[in-house]
Amino acid sequence: MAEFIRIYEENPNPKEIKRVVEILKRGGLIIYPTDTVYGLGCDITNVKALEKIARIKGVKLEKSNFSFICHDLSNLSDYVKQIDTTTFKILKRALPGPYTFILPGAKSLPSVFKKKKTVGIRVPSNNIALEIVKQLGNPIISTSIRDEDDVLEYTTDPELIFEKWENLVDLVIDAGYGDNVASTVIDLSEDTPIIVREGKGSLEIF
Repeated sequence: MAEFIRIYEENPNPKEIKRVVEILKRGGLIIYPTDTVYGLGCDITNVKALEKIARIKGVKLEKSNFSFICHDLSNLSDYVKQIDTTTFKILKRALPGPYTFILPGAKSLPSVFKKKKTVGIRVPSNNIALEIVKQLGNPIISTSIRDEDDVLEYTTDPELIFEKWENLVDLVIDAGYGDNVASTVIDLSEDTPIIVREGKGSLEIF
C-alpha cells in the first residue's frame, strides 16, 4: 500500500522531499502535484519503473508520450537537439509554467526513448515538483492521472486520488486540491509553433 504524505507547496519540507526522492531512486512510482493536474511519475533513468507506468497507462513504452519534468532549462541539451534562439526565448518566457513543449529529441536520450523523434518537456511552476526533480538530479517521467468519469476528467482531491491509486503506486503526495485543467501543449519541433492542446496558461506569450 502506498504512503500518503502531506507537503506544503509554499515551503516544502526537505525531509519529506528526501523521502520522495528515496522512493524514486528505488524505482518507485509517485503521484505528485504540478501547476496543473496531479501527475504520475518515476525516475527517467529507471527502466523497470518506466515499464510499470507504461503498463498502468496501457501503452508501449517506446511509443508513449510521457512528459519529461525538468527543474530548469539547464540540462535540456541532454534530451533535446540543439534549439535555435527563437525557440529558446519562447521556453525562457513561458517556463516555469503550465506548458508542455514538444521538441526534437537528442541522440543522448535514455535507451528506451532512442526511437523517439520528439519529446515533451515540462518545467512546472510548483515548488514541490521542482524540488523533487532538483534533489533527484535528473528529470522524472510524468503523465497526467486522468479519470474515467465523463463529467470530471481529472481528480483534484488527493484523498480520492489515494483511494484509487494506493495499490498501484508507492507514494501519493497530498498538496491540497489540484487543478482540473491540463497543461497547454505546444509543438516547437518545426519552424512554426503549433498549439496541439489548449489547456491552462495564456497563449498570448506566443
